[in-house]
Amino acid sequence: MDAVFKALADPSRRELLDRLNARNGQNLRELSAGLDMARQSVTKHLAVLEAAGLVTTARHGRERLHYLDTAPIADIADRWIGRYHRRRAQALADLKHTLEDAPMPDELTEFRYTTYIATTPERLWQALTDPVFTLQYWGTALHSDWQAGSPIRSQTGPFGEVQDLDQVVLEADPPRRLAYTWHDYQDEHAALFGWDADRLAELRTEPRSHVSFTIEPVGDTVQLTVVHGGFVPGSQMLAAVSGNLPPSLGWPVVLASLKSVLETGSALPVGPAPTPAR
Repeated sequence: MDAVFKALADPSRRELLDRLNARNGQNLRELSAGLDMARQSVTKHLAVLEAAGLVTTARHGRERLHYLDTAPIADIADRWIGRYHRRRAQALADLKHTLEDAPMPDELTEFRYTTYIATTPERLWQALTDPVFTLQYWGTALHSDWQAGSPIRSQTGPFGEVQDLDQVVLEADPPRRLAYTWHDYQDEHAALFGWDADRLAELRTEPRSHVSFTIEPVGDTVQLTVVHGGFVPGSQMLAAVSGNLPPSLGWPVVLASLKSVLETGSALPVGPAPTPAR
């Protein structure tokens, strides 16, 4: 945690995190644009952020792209939440406002998130596909045989009705990669976000999005990269899954809860999050 506090103490590094929060997946040139510092200084700051686990990198062709990872912030909240008797959900919400709730650029068409979990690829695959697991950290049980082309049915809560929202498995390569289509806008969304019937009908004209999970072993941990894409610019669904459309919690909190289940055996009691059944 000392490395995280050190990384966050510098205003230039916080500026870089803000830039990645506004648009994830930038290269060094993009992150350096408009900053009053040399690229060499930006590189050094990024190295500190990466060492603290706040930034991850991935190769895309010849470029090295940088991504924000808020898992260390969630770990800080978890350490002191008991001392101050604060609800963990509120702590996570406060942290989200600090690092994740910047306005979404209109041109953004995907959400990307990378985290590291102390588990095995096989165990992580099970957590992504076993309805008992998904119910723990997501509040929704996902039912499928997880073969390409197979449907995915979702059940909100242990006693909810199993629903078919036309989600389909696109890829299944255990324990390395999983991808499936997402649901469209539901009546529950309209009630949650206050959309009238016309607005809901308009949003339902958007194309279906899709989400992928890439699992890679890294030493004693596993790197999980989640890419949720296929959105149109300005998509409200993208805002929701990114956690930028209150009261939606989105992928950052769902994945933090997944990490907690695998590493501690307990999910984060953050309340209901957007699920494939909502």
